[in-house]
Amino acid sequence: MPTTKTCSFCGDKITPGKGMMYVKNDGTVLYFCSSKCEKNMELGRKPEELEWTKRSRESS
Repeated sequence: MPTTKTCSFCGDKITPGKGMMYVKNDGTVLYFCSSKCEKNMELGRKPEELEWTKRSRESS
């Protein structure tokens, strides 16, 4: 049975067969639920500061 992953940026659950897996040169694996999350991570934004992420809702 496939397991669900958690988005490395926003914290939402990713169903099997969806999303993207990004592997860095140092071996770190990042999972993204959408290109929106991937692009915001590349831009260096912090998920705690963005209202639409699950992490920001949990920290407030």
